[in-house]
Order: sequence, then structure tokens, then C-alpha cells
Amino acid sequence: MRALLASTLILAATSAAHAGVEEAVTDHALPATEEFAEATASLADTAEEDCTAEALRPAWNEAFDAWLGLSHLRFGPLEKDSRALTIAFWPDTRGMIPRALGGLMGSEDPVIDSVDGFAEVSIAARGLFGMEQVLYAEDMAGYDTDSYACGLARAQARDLAQLGEAIAADWADFAETVRTAGQDGNETFLSESETKQAFYTALTTGLEYIADQRLGRPLGSFDDPRPDRAEARLSGRSVRNVTLSLEALRELTHALAPGETPRTDEAFAAALDTASQIEDGDLSGVADPMRRVQIESLAQEVRGIRNAAADEVGQPLGVSAGFNATDGD
Repeated sequence: MRALLASTLILAATSAAHAGVEEAVTDHALPATEEFAEATASLADTAEEDCTAEALRPAWNEAFDAWLGLSHLRFGPLEKDSRALTIAFWPDTRGMIPRALGGLMGSEDPVIDSVDGFAEVSIAARGLFGMEQVLYAEDMAGYDTDSYACGLARAQARDLAQLGEAIAADWADFAETVRTAGQDGNETFLSESETKQAFYTALTTGLEYIADQRLGRPLGSFDDPRPDRAEARLSGRSVRNVTLSLEALRELTHALAPGETPRTDEAFAAALDTASQIEDGDLSGVADPMRRVQIESLAQEVRGIRNAAADEVGQPLGVSAGFNATDGD
């Protein structure tokens, strides 16, 4: 733990001298979108070769990992055409995912054979969570290569690859919009402070999302825990999602902060250390009075990161947390 804190603080000190909006674009946003495009393209290629659940799970997990590197950037290209919600339709509070997939499979709708046609189906049947249902749900995952489900998984993979390619291409253009903030003709960002605000809001709301949604939803209350509400529960990667999201937000912090961030980095290190000790990858431990204490502590530590970042990132930048597309979810 002490070594982890020391390495984190050294990294922060090294990066702080070269931080700001340009670094958030060049060192964080653009690499993350390119990685997601590459991972989803690989997923689609794998599906063309073998669309069975066993073959697709590793590539699907890599695509999900890559998504967590940019999922907090809920402005610009991710807002367009509800892309973020299409890629990650969660929480599914009304059980729309199994119903949408059941409708397609029940009728064996040929829409899965059309790239453009599948892009028009319900977002509940698309994206990472629609695909998780096909690959991991007990009543779906045992399909063979000649089944409709196999074709559906292939269509979902192609769809994700198209979304990944479009986001990476749009971010390459959007980067110039960010860089020219305040200049004549830029109607998206009327001042440089607006770009700082956008990235800082992505940071703070990303932390809120981890604490209130990824951890808060399954935690429920002590008398009424809700392990079935954990994100990506079927694939058992609920804790992994928390960890990778924290790592991505730490990277954004280092890129954006105009100075050193020792308190924030120490808070990140503590939360990541706690997450690494949680044994139940699907957060099922929330139902155990002894094990839920650790998960509750993690949620508090994540909130502590936000408080530290307000002093060490927001205040020096001259901005505060603002509205984000995830607000109200």
C-alpha cells in the first residue's frame, strides 16, 4: 500500500508540470477513443470468424475494458445520436434488454443481416449490455454456430465497431473544436474556461457515477441490499468496471490538473487498493453484512477523491462541477 502511494505521488509530480486541456485531449481523450475503436473492430473481426459465446467473450471483455477508458467523456461525440447510451444501456431498470432480445430471437427478425437496419433497432438490444446478455445469460449463451443467436451476436459486434469507428473519427475533429475554444467561429466553446469546465465535469460526474450507481445501486440499504443491480453482473466484472473507471479518471486528473495533486492521488490509491481486496467480482458481497462494509468504504473513498479534486483540480482551474449528460440517471 505504501509503495503504491509513493509511486502514485511521483507520477503526479512528474505530470503536473505539463497539464491542461491540451493534455486532456492529446494524452487522454484521443488515445482512449482510438483504443475503443481498435477493440470493437477486433470484436467484430472475431465474430466474423466465430460468433459463439465462448469465442467472443475475451474480445467482448477487451472492448468493455476500452469503453471504460472514455465512458466518462459525456460531451461532444459521445452525446451525438445517444451513442453513450447505446453502447452502455445501464442501468436497465425496466428489464428492457431481455425483452428486446427476446423479441428479436422469438421472431428471428432478419434485421440482424443489415448493418443499417440493426442500427435502428432498440438500443436495449445493442451495445455492450445487449451483447453481455447473449454471451452470458444462462438461457442464451449455449447457442451453436448455426443459430439465430450467433447471428445476433455478430450483428451486435459489427454495430459496436461502427460506433467505435465513428466516435474516434469525430473526436479527431472535435479535438480541434476544443483547441480553438474562444476563437471566432467556434460556437461550441465560447471561451477556454468552457473546455476546462467540460473536462472537469467529466471527472467529477465520473466519480459520482462510480459511487452512486456502480456501487450505490447494488449496495441499496443495509436491510435491503440489491446485488442483482450490479453493473455487468452476468459477466462478473462489476468490480473490474469500478477499477478501470478509477484508473481512467486518475489519468484524466493527471492530464488536466495545473499543479500537483497529492491529496487526490492518495485518495485514488486508497480506493484502488480497497477495490483490489474485494473478492466478489460481481459485488454479491453487498448481501453479506461483513463483506458489504468493505464496499461501503470503497464508495466513501471514491467520494473522497471528488472532494480532494475540487481543491486540487477544480479550484486551480477556476471551475466547479457542472451539468453532465449522466445527471438524473
